[in-house]
Amino acid sequence: MAARSKIALPFVLVLAGLVGIFELIERPAAHALRAVDIVQLVASGMCLGVAPVWLIGGRRGKPVE
Repeated sequence: MAARSKIALPFVLVLAGLVGIFELIERPAAHALRAVDIVQLVASGMCLGVAPVWLIGGRRGKPVE
């Protein structure tokens, strides 16, 4: 069960990142970014950056018994 959650978490991070970015793009005033919007954009980018690192790091680590 633990191996399944290690694989599922990066996909949840990608989903959260994509939802955050698409939600930001769909706002009517996307050209007038506020500080909250910039924080959301940075957080979405971090989710999209951490997910592949997590997948690659999990593959290179110790094999799951």
